[in-house]
Amino acid sequence: MSTNARFGPELRRLRQEAGLTLTKFSAALNYDKGHLSKVERGERSASPELARRCDTFLGANGELQRLVVSPGNDSNPIGTSTAPSRWRVARRTVLAASTGSLIDIGLKLGGQASSTANPLLPSFLAQFDQLRKLGQSTAPQALLPLLETQTRTVAGLAADTPSATRAPVLLLASRFAEFTGWMAQEAGDSGAAIGWTGEAAELARAGGDPHLGSYALVRRALVTLYDGDAESTVTLARRAQSDRLPPRIRGLAAQREAQGHALVGDERECLRSLDRARELLAGDDARGGAEPVIGTTHVSDPAAMTTGWCLHDLGRPKAAAEVLDRECRRLPHHALRTRARYGFRRSLAHAASGEVEHACAIAGELLGVMPAVPSATVNSDIRRLARELSRFRSSRAVRDLQPALARALAPAHD
Repeated sequence: MSTNARFGPELRRLRQEAGLTLTKFSAALNYDKGHLSKVERGERSASPELARRCDTFLGANGELQRLVVSPGNDSNPIGTSTAPSRWRVARRTVLAASTGSLIDIGLKLGGQASSTANPLLPSFLAQFDQLRKLGQSTAPQALLPLLETQTRTVAGLAADTPSATRAPVLLLASRFAEFTGWMAQEAGDSGAAIGWTGEAAELARAGGDPHLGSYALVRRALVTLYDGDAESTVTLARRAQSDRLPPRIRGLAAQREAQGHALVGDERECLRSLDRARELLAGDDARGGAEPVIGTTHVSDPAAMTTGWCLHDLGRPKAAAEVLDRECRRLPHHALRTRARYGFRRSLAHAASGEVEHACAIAGELLGVMPAVPSATVNSDIRRLARELSRFRSSRAVRDLQPALARALAPAHD
C-alpha cells in the first residue's frame, strides 16, 4: 500500500483514539469537514501542510508527515538547475584571475596599486557592505555578474599579495563567494549556490580560518532546507556545531538544525535546537566578533524569528503568527528582501489559522515589493500561501489577491 493510501486510515484511527468527531476535528484545524472525510477514506491526497497540522494536533510525532509523499512539482521548490552553472568558478581559476582592474581602483583612490593587501582592503570591505545592502533591494540576477567579478578580483588580489599579508584578503574573498552563493540561491540556481559556497570554504581555509569554512555548512544546509531535504539539513547543521567553533556560527547552525527537524515534525528536537541557538546567540561572544558580521544583519533576534518559522512547520500556526507578528515589526523598513522572506511566512501562518483577510492584507503589501526583490526561496512560501488560500475561494479578499499571486509566481521572461 502506498504511503498516501495509508495516511487516511491512520488519520482516522488517531482521531478516533483522541475521542474527536470529524466535525470537531475539522473545526480545530480550520479545514473543510468534507475534505477531511475524503482524505480519511483515501479519496483525496493529504497535502504536506495538512499532514503537518494533523500530526501536531494529534501528537503523532511526525508519523503522519512521513506517510505523505510531497507532490512532484514541489520536489524542486527553488528551481534547481541540473545544467552546469554559469556562476560556478573553480578555485584555481579564481586565484589565477587577472587583477588588472585593481590598477584603476588604486588610481581612483589617489595612490598606486600596492603589492600588499592593506591599501585596498578597506575599500573592498566597504564595497562588500554596500553590496549586501543592495541585496536587500535589488534583483539577484542584477547583482550576480558584479559579485562574480568582484569575487575573482579580490581573490586575484590575494594571489598577488605577499604571503605575510595574504590571509585577510583571502578571507574577504571568501565572504564575497559566500554572498554570491546566497544570491545564486535567490535567483533559483541551487547548484550554483552550492558551488560558490564550496569556493567560500576553500578560500577561508586558504586564509587560515577553518571557522569561516564551517559556516559554509550552514549555508549548504539552507540549500537542502529549501530543497525539502530535512535529513541533509540536520546533518550539515550538526557538523557546524563543534565546540571549537565560534558561538555565532554554532548558534546559526543550531537554528538551521531546528528548521530541519521542524520540516519532519520532530517538535522535541526542534525546540531543543532552538534553545541551544538562543543560548549561543545571546552571549557577548556571538554579538561581537570580526567584521563583516556572519549571517543576517537585519533580524535583531534571529532565534526568535526562527522559532516563529519553525512553529508553522510544526503545525502550530497560531503560535507562529504571534511570534512572527512581533518579530516582523522589528525589521528595518529598508530591508525589503528580509521583510518579504519572513512576511510571507507570517501571512502563511495567519492563513493557516483561518485569519484569511489579515493574511491577504499582509501578502498584498509584500507582493508590491516582489518585483524589486524577486526571490526563488520566497516564492516557495508564496506557492504554499496560494494553496492555503485556495481553500477559501469564497472570500472576497482571496479573490482580490489571486491576480497578484499569479503574477508573482509567473515564470519570468527576458
